[in-house]
Amino acid sequence: MDTKKLEKHVDAKQQEVQFSGTVYAKLGSDSFTKSYGYANRSEKIKNSEETRYGIASGSKPITAAAICLLVAQEKLSFDSKLSEFLNQEFPTFDKEITIHHLLTHTSGIPDYFDEDVMDDFEELWVKHPMYLIRDLKDFLPLFQNEKMKSSPGALFQYNNAGYIVLGLIVEKVSGQTFSDFVQEYIFDQLGMNDSGYFELDSLPERTAMGYIEKPDGGYRTNVYSLPAKSASDGGVFVTVNDMQVFWEAIISNQLLSKDLSNLFLTPHVEVDEDFYYGYGHYIEMDNKAINRHIMMGYDPGVNFRAVYYPKSSLSVIVCSNLSDGAYDMIIEIQEVLK
Repeated sequence: MDTKKLEKHVDAKQQEVQFSGTVYAKLGSDSFTKSYGYANRSEKIKNSEETRYGIASGSKPITAAAICLLVAQEKLSFDSKLSEFLNQEFPTFDKEITIHHLLTHTSGIPDYFDEDVMDDFEELWVKHPMYLIRDLKDFLPLFQNEKMKSSPGALFQYNNAGYIVLGLIVEKVSGQTFSDFVQEYIFDQLGMNDSGYFELDSLPERTAMGYIEKPDGGYRTNVYSLPAKSASDGGVFVTVNDMQVFWEAIISNQLLSKDLSNLFLTPHVEVDEDFYYGYGHYIEMDNKAINRHIMMGYDPGVNFRAVYYPKSSLSVIVCSNLSDGAYDMIIEIQEVLK
């Protein structure tokens, strides 16, 4: 890896898009990390390699891994029905919805953020104040009585509510809160010591505040834009190094068995031409072979992108505490390194 060349390109792109966050790349035994901007703009605390960032839906692979661990413990299967586990009432939900459907966004259940109805994620909190959303069950009034969008298995429809339901299943089967289960069986197991499901109004040290640009060019934090606590559909906080630890554990069968890791990494449902969804992440195909695995997340004040190329073992992770910029940075890094 030509780190000087990479740094030159990354610095130029950062200046162009005013990126705030941390970029990470690993190719073979070489790695590159660089941070920009402020974790706390008021206190002028700079972002660093040790900064913890919210990664929005970049959390979904972690939820998928938690489900796989319960499969390994023989407490459920991918063909298990949703109706077998949860006591909550879902009056319109199809009885044939399986764990696999939920993992692959093919369940057909209603989402709590329906882009056909709402343009702005913050609209959710008008009727349901975000400061009251601290447990997974607190999300249920947002979708549990809405009508099905399609039949199970019929369509890919990206769905945050499906991953809330998966988190509730983890809680029911394990007897632990979702965040405690992930902490014990994933973060502690892998040494992801800086990762966690935190509350926005009591963040630990070295955690970046998320910032939203205002019309006048200033910034406000996202504390009133997101649920009070991160959940199973998104919002976990990680460092770039912890995210690399997680991904390496998946591809090396360190966290899951080889069979379960293969299932996790398999393209299960077609999203678009040469573009598929595995468990918790997207997969790009090239001539029927996997070109790259893609993780992504967006929330107001949060932007996350990560890719892994199995042929070259190139891994790139970009965490931002602004609403955009991560995509621009990861495209630049890929162009230099792939």
